[in-house]
Amino acid sequence: MAGRVETALFARLIDHAPLFPPAQLPLPAALEEHRQAREGPHGWIVRRFVVPASVLAHLDGEPLELSVVRDVDFDPSDARVKSLEVPQNGSLWLVGDETYVETDAEVVPVFAEQLARSGCRLKVRCGPKAPSVASLAATIRACKEHSLPFKATAGLHHAVRTKKEHGFVNLLAAAVFGDEEAALAEDDAEAFRIDGDAFRWRDRAGSVEDAHRGRELFVAFGSCSFSEPVDDLIALGLLAA
Repeated sequence: MAGRVETALFARLIDHAPLFPPAQLPLPAALEEHRQAREGPHGWIVRRFVVPASVLAHLDGEPLELSVVRDVDFDPSDARVKSLEVPQNGSLWLVGDETYVETDAEVVPVFAEQLARSGCRLKVRCGPKAPSVASLAATIRACKEHSLPFKATAGLHHAVRTKKEHGFVNLLAAAVFGDEEAALAEDDAEAFRIDGDAFRWRDRAGSVEDAHRGRELFVAFGSCSFSEPVDDLIALGLLAA
């Protein structure tokens, strides 16, 4: 059983996207992998199954919670559709209170206020070419300033930053602690730990309440694999096996 701070940090963190590159599984295999993720011991970390709108007709009543990437027009009345993901230059369709507008980190600081006023949310790309630490930090600061929830996608293959890729735990730390550039640049996995009901980054400690507030900002990240990020958290001692 996960502790309170693990639950606050990681519950429903991963939007599972096995239909998308680099996994790009066929639909039957993607659905089976998603079932296994949901029904496994860490199923509480799964948020939604990410699907292109063009594939909706092939889901045949599967009992899923969906985030739909709009590649074609579709009828959004399907009750399984909980969020919508659209490109910045697309028309805005509001699905409940979760329409995510996708853009690159470099343009977010000038776009965040407009997006927040529209009632939409942000989807920021972290790959395949990773944005700089400075531009991603500016994105997170702009989201905080305008109370703009965001999700991240692409390039977040590891919990903690590598030389070429951002880490999703780094994004959590930036959302929880502030000091965004330092949090995003941290590449020492041992600098992050969970100690009782505290999420710690070096000499800083975030409470369960701090973790909840951070997750209100950083809602989720999309990953074509569910097992890889979970296994990484386990290997780092941030999550029980």
